[in-house]
Amino acid sequence: MAPIPGSGLAKGLAVTLRTMTKKTVTAQYPDAQPELPPRTRGVIGLFEENCTVCMLCARECPDWCIYIDSRKETVPPAAPGGRERSRNVLDRFAIDFALCMYCGICIEVCPFDALFWSPEFEYAETDIHELTHERDKLRDWMWTVPAPPALDPGAEEPKEIAAARKSAEKLAAAAQPEPTPEPTSEPGAAPGTGSGPAPQAKPTDPQGGES
Repeated sequence: MAPIPGSGLAKGLAVTLRTMTKKTVTAQYPDAQPELPPRTRGVIGLFEENCTVCMLCARECPDWCIYIDSRKETVPPAAPGGRERSRNVLDRFAIDFALCMYCGICIEVCPFDALFWSPEFEYAETDIHELTHERDKLRDWMWTVPAPPALDPGAEEPKEIAAARKSAEKLAAAAQPEPTPEPTSEPGAAPGTGSGPAPQAKPTDPQGGES
């Protein structure tokens, strides 16, 4: 059967009319910011106070896009007569987001919780070489990291919180003054006399009176 002339145009107009009566789903970005899910993989934020320069994230990165520089620094002893210690000081922490494939391995392997996912995604550059962001920018993104979800009411207490609570209870117990022990009486002594020396008898004169 031959198609009716103009049927394709009629179907197209019918689709247009149906669409015009529906609510639009187009987000007017950048005037309207999108609502991203809490686990969005935008960029990686750095909390450098937790970083110990263990280099584990850089070694495990499959793209080798993490650059870390550090130096050794001598720390004086905490107490007189103690030994000096050396610690690593972070000089540079940069991530090349032109190479990063957002696998999240660096965040998973970090043993000190120094790397976090941030939902920030507006970091486009006109030059690909400017996609290597240093630690100052990574630290700014750290403050956009959403708070972790609340624990389930039936979940066990985290080990870190339990350890901190026990330490606080021990410190509070040590700060309380010890009770003063009450004086005890020796065996055979009269009640209330205590354990002190017995009172001496007063001397008497030959006339029978007390001196």
